[in-house]
Amino acid sequence: MLTVSGNLLVIAPRTAASGDLPVTAAPSRPASTNPYRRLLATPGARAFTAGNLLARLPMGMFSVSAVIMIAGSRGSYALAGAVTATGLAATAVVAPWTARLVDRYGQAKVAVPATALAALGSLALLLCVHYDAPAWTLFASYAATATTPNTGGMSRARWAHLHRGDPAALHTANSFEQAVDELCFMLGPALAALLCAALFPEAGTLVGAILLMTGVLIFAAQRATEPPVAPRTHAGSPLRAPGMPALLAAFLATGAVFGAMEVVTIAHAGGAILALQATGSCAAGLLYGSLRPATDIRRRLLGCLAGMTTLMSLPLLAASSTDSLLALAGALLLAGAATAPTMVTGMTLVQRLTPESQLNEGMTLAVTALLGGIAAGSATGGWMVEHTGQVTGYAVPVCAAALALAVAAAGVRAPRTR
Repeated sequence: MLTVSGNLLVIAPRTAASGDLPVTAAPSRPASTNPYRRLLATPGARAFTAGNLLARLPMGMFSVSAVIMIAGSRGSYALAGAVTATGLAATAVVAPWTARLVDRYGQAKVAVPATALAALGSLALLLCVHYDAPAWTLFASYAATATTPNTGGMSRARWAHLHRGDPAALHTANSFEQAVDELCFMLGPALAALLCAALFPEAGTLVGAILLMTGVLIFAAQRATEPPVAPRTHAGSPLRAPGMPALLAAFLATGAVFGAMEVVTIAHAGGAILALQATGSCAAGLLYGSLRPATDIRRRLLGCLAGMTTLMSLPLLAASSTDSLLALAGALLLAGAATAPTMVTGMTLVQRLTPESQLNEGMTLAVTALLGGIAAGSATGGWMVEHTGQVTGYAVPVCAAALALAVAAAGVRAPRTR
């Protein structure tokens, strides 16, 4: 304590009011060492995360619900598959434009009406199936759902805004978002199948539309964490960023890994075992997010892709060397462990390559590339199973992962620090 007596400066220890006990500060609460707890302690983070979880769960429900609903009503899996493929193609075309509008006008202003239109498309599909409308109405209705905004991309954009300048926190946030993706695609199909079987064939689509609309409304209401709309510029598409085309090509090949693995595994051992791959990916993503990332993100991406190429060979080895379902299950669990780290690193690189004013569009382009790869991988894997056998089909994910590694090594560049 400082005081003045006459012309002297007196320095005295601060004491309590009674004069006999020193005043001590209240013990501060130790900071949590759990990076995910610190992440969710960010003001407003839990609220927009809760809404985003509700909105993303239907992403794993809609295609399964549509197949069950259409095949059960029309007796044709070919028609059901064609309808869902049309919706996927429409999404690949429409989603980047929706994301561009989100960047230009803001998440709340665009996401809510876009989601309402998509929900109406789902309800229209439900009614067309229930009342035996012509087949073309099924295609038109499901194509209308392509306006569904990329809720995962919008959530990642919020984290990027909240933790700009903090690469470690952003790494944890991207890992968390990838784990959420895996969880939703693990629980969504099971929930859809349960609803359609326990209630009525249209229940999965109906509940999915309600969850999607409710989740987006909750998410959009959290305006305090919404990234501000950047001033309009004449910047071109994020595709023109150096290294972005090669990165999207790597995402395309990575999507082929997922699509081929799904089809081949379903043909070889049934769909239930695929949950193990998603489980391995979810666990690896959470672990990866708790570690300090390497500084050189390009080298980190190449390391993840090399690991994925190696681990994707395990199901091929298990299927070709033994008929044991347990061995295949363990191989799929380990193979999934490389998925999330690869996706986390790839999405982080997309964020660094894309201008902040086009972040939603850049991440949606990455998701679109993944969807295109999934479609191509599914078709290739199905052809291999039919013409060369189920075991040989497991070579497709290995080749696709190796292609992703080669493309990334040849064309992906490390961005300059912004």
